[in-house]
Amino acid sequence: MSDLVLIVDDQPANLAVLSDLLEPAGHQILSATHAADALRIARKARPHLILLDVVMPGTDGLAVCRELKADETLRDIPVIFITGRADAACRIEGFAAGGVDYIVKPFEAAEVLARVRTHLDLARTRRELAGRLDDLRAEIARREAAEAARQDADQRLSVLSAREARKWNVAGLVGRSRALTALLREVERLQGFGRTGVLLTGESGTGKELVARALHSGSPRAQGPFIPVNCVAVPGELMESMFFGHLKGAFTGATVDRKGFFELAHGGTLFLDEIGDMPAALQAKLLRVLEDGRITPLGASGEKQVDVRVIAATNAHLEEKIAAGTFRQDLYFRLARSFIRVPPLRERPEDIPLLAAHFIAHFATEMGRPAPAISAAALAALAAHPWTGNIRELRNVIESALISSGGRTVMPHDLRFIAALPSPSPAASSANPFVPPATADDALPFNLDAAERTLIRRAVAQAGGNIAEAARLLGVHRTRIYRVLAEA
Repeated sequence: MSDLVLIVDDQPANLAVLSDLLEPAGHQILSATHAADALRIARKARPHLILLDVVMPGTDGLAVCRELKADETLRDIPVIFITGRADAACRIEGFAAGGVDYIVKPFEAAEVLARVRTHLDLARTRRELAGRLDDLRAEIARREAAEAARQDADQRLSVLSAREARKWNVAGLVGRSRALTALLREVERLQGFGRTGVLLTGESGTGKELVARALHSGSPRAQGPFIPVNCVAVPGELMESMFFGHLKGAFTGATVDRKGFFELAHGGTLFLDEIGDMPAALQAKLLRVLEDGRITPLGASGEKQVDVRVIAATNAHLEEKIAAGTFRQDLYFRLARSFIRVPPLRERPEDIPLLAAHFIAHFATEMGRPAPAISAAALAALAAHPWTGNIRELRNVIESALISSGGRTVMPHDLRFIAALPSPSPAASSANPFVPPATADDALPFNLDAAERTLIRRAVAQAGGNIAEAARLLGVHRTRIYRVLAEA
């Protein structure tokens, strides 16, 4: 698309010369001989550049330029003065009025073409940059909205944590095995220490966060916030800001002051899960906070004092990470002043029936139905399973079993051990509502109810039997999944 150039000169001959020069170069030409016409055409056509004579009857070119620049919709149009006045005073006045260049008559054709082309290119670049800036501002606004939502969520975490503690019976962890009894004794011993940090070790799915919540809920900090943070889930480039906060203007996109995790946890407990995956640079800053209780938000000139108990957890061997140089030894010593090993489920097999009954009662209440019994054969199958996923795996198996049983006594065939089962046979697929069709590409039935059941089964299978995750994948509430599978 060719550029649109408006030529303003009270001499028709000059208009003709400039038009004959610019049109062959690919420019579209508009012309005006009076100030009023020039302003009217500019407002209507929005030319990409204006060549403007200075000396004209009535309103001169300098006044026209000032009026153009006073109009927000026209001020970005570059104006080149082209006039017979060569004195320095006129040049200065022209630039002061808003002109971008000044050509003296008589002019060289090549000079006019070069200057017009240069300023058109500059104007085009400015427009592109302005568009990118608008996109950048929109992206910053989007990120700021997301950050605000995160902060709002963080500030509600203490309330949610208390609700979760009641929901999962955190204060009385389920079981009566020797391993759990020893764990509870350690928890009770450390609950009274409101400032001493604790390092929790154990395999994934053993309930380390529940132990951290128990430590918090039984401590002098119980009325303060409990802020859980998964160190793996925090983006590396945002870690320092999210942990220590930032001030407005600290970096691109920081349009308001934001509190970090430490400040949000002031007076309470900060739970750092997967501490072994924290970047080295942040480990050094964490060590300093643990030593003096002071944080420095990004962009701040001074420090803030925080009163936070840090409970960290890991399923990794930190000693190996220390030997590999990926975890600080001094931070380990600081975190491990008190530590609790959370035992895997295979070390507390006598707790499996109690945990199964606990989860059956919980999920039955959530599904709005009476809690069914569980057969001795099903309990034997649970006891024989290796439980590599620990309590989290048991919870998912019980949830899927309740749906499979349809409210009847839970039998062995209702138990879906994802890691242990071979590929299901067609007969097994028809008996188990969680087994999806042979492939994800199979055609859906031409029946809405049947198609819904098929999609839900696929989603539950993809989610490994986790109903909450399947509901998230489908964008529906989990009660809808319970209802559809119960009716299958």
